[in-house]
Amino acid sequence: MKLIQRIGYYLGGFSLGLIILAFFLNGKKVSCSYGPDARVLKNIRQKQLVYPANNSDTVAIQYVLKKGDVNFSDSDVHKKPCGIYIVEGTYENSDVILTIENCDSIATIKQIKYNK
Repeated sequence: MKLIQRIGYYLGGFSLGLIILAFFLNGKKVSCSYGPDARVLKNIRQKQLVYPANNSDTVAIQYVLKKGDVNFSDSDVHKKPCGIYIVEGTYENSDVILTIENCDSIATIKQIKYNK
């Protein structure tokens, strides 16, 4: 069998497999959170969130927790018993910086900064 035929069979099987996966996973809540940012944000979102008493903009916080980036250089992830994470994001043309204390069963938002 020639090399071009092998490549053709491989690409045909690979594309068929992708189509089958797309068919079975279509509509399911499947996520690929393999990066450090995505894993930390998913971990925080799955826990009970405690908001500051003076905050009424929970939509902005949820958006930043979904689309934001974790600043690991400013975070204290090894602090015991709860790590401190700095999450940065943009919501409605303003920069939002969240300071979150991430414990085992609860995540507490300690500080929110808005920069326009």
